[in-house]
Amino acid sequence: MNSTRPIPATQNDAWGFWGTMNEQADAAWPLAMTAVSDATGQPLESVRTFLDSRHGRHFADDVQNALYRGQALADAINTATQQWMGWTIGRQTSKDYGIPRGMPYLTGFVIHTEIVEDSLAA
Repeated sequence: MNSTRPIPATQNDAWGFWGTMNEQADAAWPLAMTAVSDATGQPLESVRTFLDSRHGRHFADDVQNALYRGQALADAINTATQQWMGWTIGRQTSKDYGIPRGMPYLTGFVIHTEIVEDSLAA
């Protein structure tokens, strides 16, 4: 990640990743932004859109699951990131969301949420 660029703040502090992380949101946000951007190669603005979405809430659920298993916050975020990068887009998800089949799940949904946000802003 380019450390000279500031990490965009959430635009959805009630729901999405931030809302799901509750009292750990302040510490988790920059870690998740960096981990997801590094894993997917997508810009921080796209990652913010993903983490603020309902898909970001599901990603946070997996971070919470790892925390419940006793992992430290950074490790939990890395575990969730690796898990989501290990999954691939299947036939039905490709059909439902238009994400190419076989793409890593995390990359696909980061790009998908950015496209949806851009189409709503147009």
